[in-house]
Amino acid sequence: MALSRGLRCCQRAFAWVPVAIIALVVLWSYYAYVCELCLVTLSNPVEKVAYLTIFHILFVLFVWTYWKSIFTLPVQPDKKYHMSYADKERYENEERPEVQRQILAEIARKLPVYTRTGNGGIRFCDRCQLIKPDRCHHCSVCAMVNNCIGFSNYKFFLLFLAYSLLYCLYIAATVFKYFIKYWTVSCGIWLLFRILGVSLGGELTNGRSKFHILFLLFVAVMFFVSLMFLFGYHCWLVSRNRSTLEAFSAPVFQNGPDKNGFNLGFVKNLQQVFGEEKKLWLLPVVSSQGDGHFFPMRALCEAQNPLLANEEQWEDDGIDEEPHDSNEASSLAIERETQ
Repeated sequence: MALSRGLRCCQRAFAWVPVAIIALVVLWSYYAYVCELCLVTLSNPVEKVAYLTIFHILFVLFVWTYWKSIFTLPVQPDKKYHMSYADKERYENEERPEVQRQILAEIARKLPVYTRTGNGGIRFCDRCQLIKPDRCHHCSVCAMVNNCIGFSNYKFFLLFLAYSLLYCLYIAATVFKYFIKYWTVSCGIWLLFRILGVSLGGELTNGRSKFHILFLLFVAVMFFVSLMFLFGYHCWLVSRNRSTLEAFSAPVFQNGPDKNGFNLGFVKNLQQVFGEEKKLWLLPVVSSQGDGHFFPMRALCEAQNPLLANEEQWEDDGIDEEPHDSNEASSLAIERETQ
């Protein structure tokens, strides 16, 4: 027991290492841009004010969304999804799998549960002893908030990726001129620029500033390229109303697997994540629809409005089996993205 607790403590401590690294990189980027570029290198006061104003707006939004992403707790399933003491005893004392499935089906009749396991049974978490709400999965890192992206903070995570891209792009765009100036001066090409009448702005006379500015551009471009692919992938997921798990393994319903089971159309899919009030879409405040326990399904919407059935021809891809539950955590996280 002591060894197990020690390993868990070490695991939780190491889980915060990426957060600490990102925090250090962000703090250094702030120092390099504000102090070494704007205060030391730039000589034009108007340019200084413009650079610093836009930078701080992006910096605040970037830090704000990052904070909300890692410190927003995942949604926990409601008490009605937990088994009663009598049902739990009946389920545990029964050794026949088919009878256990019947017991779970009886309990789930009163719950808004529509997804099933690969063999058509009710989705049940043996570790937490509760019936899983739709799109809910046992998360091995749900106790480590910095690594768990779920229903409650998925909007914040998307905004964090978007503002990270803008932050890196802005730094790269404004630093690039001084990066070119350093290399042209170092290679003696500055004479050509003078002959052509091209001005490269302030002087990079400070060797320390040169290092920070050069390294700042490399880091900004590196993070921009890597985040661009991740953000693009999640934009695609949002447009299809799928989680990362559902992109690889289609959710199973009573009538079988359907990868587009939660796809309501592009606009409604966006509203599921960002809400109906567009003025709140770009702010890291709670505006997502629902409570994380029930999600509108395309089949139900088509039943209410048959015209939706002919709205779009959906693709048919291969379906994989549902992934196994993780056995390392003690609670459930409502998944809408990555684990």
